[in-house]
Amino acid sequence: MFFTLQFGYFAGFEAWWNGQTPGKRTLQLRVIKDSGRPITVYDSVARNLLRIVDSLPGLYGIGIVTMLISSQNKRLGDYVAGTVVVRERPLPGGLNVNWNIEESGRLSGYDITQLSPEEFQLVESFLIRKEQLAVDVRNSMARQIAYRIGEKLKIPPQDRQSAEDLLKKLANEYRDRARFR
Repeated sequence: MFFTLQFGYFAGFEAWWNGQTPGKRTLQLRVIKDSGRPITVYDSVARNLLRIVDSLPGLYGIGIVTMLISSQNKRLGDYVAGTVVVRERPLPGGLNVNWNIEESGRLSGYDITQLSPEEFQLVESFLIRKEQLAVDVRNSMARQIAYRIGEKLKIPPQDRQSAEDLLKKLANEYRDRARFR
């Protein structure tokens, strides 16, 4: 019963509350994969089962030592599961992101699995901030990002003409594949 309460609480909440327990939610913390993706049930169970080792020899001795020598303050369970605890910050000014999914369509027809997490993050950052940019800067950035990604995915130049729409399609498809929705 104690084991279920002690480890089931953390593993269960983190798995079903998208990386948060009630305490983490209150403190605006979340457990995510090292890649920035949401954790899975397996990740949650793995990181929390290692609480047993982290708590040795008492008062989380191993866990504290591991966090002190880690540049990302990870405990042993985070290393095994490939996770990290991050602090969430609200978007500036309560920014409401509108992806215009209907407008951009769903499938691009390109192999988005070739996009690295960093390239996806570049596209996402642009889409979040685009409304804050001057029109000429916005169009220039969209073309530059579409060119960079287009070269990698072998997207013909004529399909890059509407760079912003292409980026929306690719981001939507990448998020759907990664189950971010």
